[in-house]
Amino acid sequence: MQFNKKFYLKRIILLLVILTCLSFKDEKDFLHKRKFNIQLTEVKDNVPAKKSIMDRIKFKNGKLYSSYLKKKFRYKWISYRINKDSVYVDSTDTEVRLLVVESTFTDKLNQTLMMNFNILEWDIDGSMKIVGNNDKIKKYFDLTGREKGGKPKKQKKQKKPKIIINKDDAVK
Repeated sequence: MQFNKKFYLKRIILLLVILTCLSFKDEKDFLHKRKFNIQLTEVKDNVPAKKSIMDRIKFKNGKLYSSYLKKKFRYKWISYRINKDSVYVDSTDTEVRLLVVESTFTDKLNQTLMMNFNILEWDIDGSMKIVGNNDKIKKYFDLTGREKGGKPKKQKKQKKPKIIINKDDAVK
């Protein structure tokens, strides 16, 4: 009898510890699992290039991934920091979320990638530059884009069906 009480007490304590640990699980940021289709426009001597480069940026667990940066510069997942997260009401009485994001990464060759961009609901706009050893800008890009899937569509209100009763069909 004494054995059963101790056994059940240990089980209850273990269950409480597990539930407590699960309740303190990290809350993901607003960008977690979002994907953006972007255009990178290289700027040389303050003149933008005629052609843009199409790319996709993915956000996951506080890091971002760009397929263009992976192919060209071998940068995989890059940490980012949300400097400003604000929600305001615009002129059309719609709540709008503004995120100001900053990301820096230094590789083995001592080149530093600096990304600064703003995300306004589903639109992204910003700049990206790669700086060499002497603080000389090697590459500079303007980036603009939109979230994959685009702007969510507003749901239309469904009309209630009207019931029409003919005088001839009425029950007497």
